[in-house]
Amino acid sequence: MFRKAAAALAVAVTLVALAGCASTSTGAPAAKAGGLITIIVNDPSNPYWTVEGNSAKAEAEKLGYTATISAHKGDTKAESDLIDTAITNKSVAIVLDPADASGSIGAVQKAVTAKIPVFLVNSEINKEGLAKSQLVANNAQGAALGATEFVKAMGGKGDYVELLGKPSDNNAATRSNGYKSVLSQYPDMKLVGQEVANWDTKQGHDKMQTLLTAHPGIKGMISGSDIMTVGAIAALKEAGKTLVLGSFDGSPDGALAIKAGTLAYSVIQPVTVYAKAAVDQADSFIRTGKTGVATEKQSFDCILINADNIAKYTVFALGE
Repeated sequence: MFRKAAAALAVAVTLVALAGCASTSTGAPAAKAGGLITIIVNDPSNPYWTVEGNSAKAEAEKLGYTATISAHKGDTKAESDLIDTAITNKSVAIVLDPADASGSIGAVQKAVTAKIPVFLVNSEINKEGLAKSQLVANNAQGAALGATEFVKAMGGKGDYVELLGKPSDNNAATRSNGYKSVLSQYPDMKLVGQEVANWDTKQGHDKMQTLLTAHPGIKGMISGSDIMTVGAIAALKEAGKTLVLGSFDGSPDGALAIKAGTLAYSVIQPVTVYAKAAVDQADSFIRTGKTGVATEKQSFDCILINADNIAKYTVFALGE
């Protein structure tokens, strides 16, 4: 009898122990929040990426983590080095705005191999199944929204030019294609010139000068980002020219230009929303082994700002 009781007790203890070590979907025990979340953005000289990093850091600290922000400035070698640092520092998760759609795949793979979950924000990579989440603005929806407003501002006619973002960033092509999908429906509006300005203010200025020289009769310009548009506005001021300008990002500089009447509209990327969401999903994965969402790729709708609603603008958001 004693032996049977002892055996039964041993089984019970084993079952309790197994229950205490219940595995998540990844096979790892459920964990508590805490540890270092490494946040890697592009270039903090752009307010968009400053807000991206600060929003993610604030959310991480609110949830009980420590957090650091660093920047690769579009350099995949720097990005790879920052991933190495994150691994060395035993990060529990990495929130990354990737430098290059294809060139960042290796850096993400390196973190995954080190068993650190990666959550991508703002830009995607050309591979699924590595990052736990890829959270971006709905650039196609935002571009169509902006292009429709551009048609309205142009009165449905006139020659125009376009400033494009960095070719290695999928967002640049998505926005340009989104513009084309709408603007091609208006035969009285003609795209007469395009220049790549690589998400850069100085290049926006210089490329706008080039376009003005080549096409002095243009009526408008549509741009892939406010940071390039700011440079274009400076070039137009120097040339004493006024054009209908449409842009993308919804940055504080873009908002100021709308208030000043030099920019017809911009399209807000809700960066604070998806930066926080990336950290929330990282927290969920750390604690439960699941992100809490159904898909790896997630998009967040953009918001138009113009003279009609600019009074409600807050940083990369629109208030009530």
